[in-house]
Amino acid sequence: MPNKIAIVDGVIRVPDDPIVVLLTGDGIGPEVVGAAVRVVDKAVAIAFGGRRKIAWVEHPAGEAALQAEGELLPAKTLQAVRDHVVALKGPMTTPIGHGHRSVNVEMRRRLDLYACVRPVRYFRGVPSQVRHPEHLNVVIFRENTEDVYAGAEYVAGSAEAGKLLEVLKGFGAELRGDSAIGIKPISEFASKRLVRRAVNYALEHDRRIVTLVHKGNIMKYTEGAFRDWGFAEARAILGERMLTMDEVAGERLPPAGKILVQEKIADAMFQDLIRRPQWHDVIATTNLNGDYLSDAAAAQVGGLGMAPGANIGDDAAVFEATHGSAPQYAGQDKVNPTSVILSAVMMLNYLGWHEAGKLVEGAVEDTIRRRIVTYDLARLMEDATLVSCSGFGKMVEDAMVRRAAEKTTNGPQLGQHTVSQ
Repeated sequence: MPNKIAIVDGVIRVPDDPIVVLLTGDGIGPEVVGAAVRVVDKAVAIAFGGRRKIAWVEHPAGEAALQAEGELLPAKTLQAVRDHVVALKGPMTTPIGHGHRSVNVEMRRRLDLYACVRPVRYFRGVPSQVRHPEHLNVVIFRENTEDVYAGAEYVAGSAEAGKLLEVLKGFGAELRGDSAIGIKPISEFASKRLVRRAVNYALEHDRRIVTLVHKGNIMKYTEGAFRDWGFAEARAILGERMLTMDEVAGERLPPAGKILVQEKIADAMFQDLIRRPQWHDVIATTNLNGDYLSDAAAAQVGGLGMAPGANIGDDAAVFEATHGSAPQYAGQDKVNPTSVILSAVMMLNYLGWHEAGKLVEGAVEDTIRRRIVTYDLARLMEDATLVSCSGFGKMVEDAMVRRAAEKTTNGPQLGQHTVSQ
């Protein structure tokens, strides 16, 4: 029988046969998630010689759950993620109109998945609109639970909006009477724990620069506070290992053993992503800024179809595609599954199964370098071999088999030196 993953005193404990919750999603979700699951299963089998295997347990969420159970995010699905700690999730559709909150936002809130983590790097062979996409290699940590995404929003002309307008006028705010009202909470607690996770990631992965992105020049008491709390938390963690821009000469990287913690105004950060991306490594920012920045960064390296993501808390983690459900392509076996495949790589690394994660990531790059791609990349490339969603997944599987054979021929087998957690 498969066993549950557990987090004990902040440390994840992973059996060799872990249960992982599978949320296939809406629209193209079942297709891209299906391709990713097959790739993951093949990678685990190759990397660990059959000693390890994931037990996928599917639960409903999204439009299918709404039709079957009358709610987008059933309580039993949330409980399954709590119980089993880790989930792989496809894109989900939130019906437009009153009464339905985003499934993604609601899941993050209910499970306290406070860190949206999005690594963005270039895979050789992917067409890009920028001259040197290979210079971009960042990991974006976006605070997930606050800011204007917190849900404190009131319709123009409603009694709630009217009451808030009266209160705000009493504080001297000059607002139009027909305004809709949204509240932007930024707390010390949420800001510090997000920055803490970003700084610890930099330490664990030998990343040398942490950039705090904010709009504190305008929103001094929210975004500005995020900046102040972020610097304070980084200093508390790093102590003498922390450097600021005043202590780093020009464009020189900090010396080994030191981490530069710098700040950047949000709009200037968009320029930096294009003009000087190599001067950024780990980015920590607020919710709305992170939403914009992660998509803009992904555009430089092939688009959302190439961008993985994870929503991580202290007690659970959900790994998911960063793109939408694209219902217009549902059932066509057409869309690029790489976003979910690379999100599954993040999941494997979270489990500590790095051998399998490296195998998948290398095979994805091998496949793209051979110009075997789905339609979104093929239309931008010359002499590309166009394959379907499932076809791309199969090519990645074949590439893993080749890599494993080469590894066996040239050195130790992939699973020979692995250690169970």
